[in-house]
Amino acid sequence: QVQLVESGGGLVQPGGSLRLSCAVSGSIFRIYGMGWYRQAPGKQRELVAAISSSGSTSYADSVKGRFTISRDNAKNTDYLQMNSLKPEDTAVYYCNADIGPYSYLSKTYWGQGTQVTVSS
Repeated sequence: QVQLVESGGGLVQPGGSLRLSCAVSGSIFRIYGMGWYRQAPGKQRELVAAISSSGSTSYADSVKGRFTISRDNAKNTDYLQMNSLKPEDTAVYYCNADIGPYSYLSKTYWGQGTQVTVSS
């Protein structure tokens, strides 16, 4: 059984920062890509940032220059550093990870989500 547990969400004022963490535990063969998605009320879930097993990163245009994704493979954890937060960043943030013995046999697992609210 694999579990992804997010932490670090909360209420922050516009311009503030938060750091989200996603810890993977359980029967882990190998973690390949990891990512963060978000879903605001009434909107579809969207990709925010992703990081490959080798450390290559990609970002949604709306967060480029403000958010940074990173990972600590020794801790089976990835992070999303969010700076210069805006009210439109308010959403439930979900992490995911592709886990399996080989990349072509990997399965995508999801965390339960953590609420981020940007408001004055």
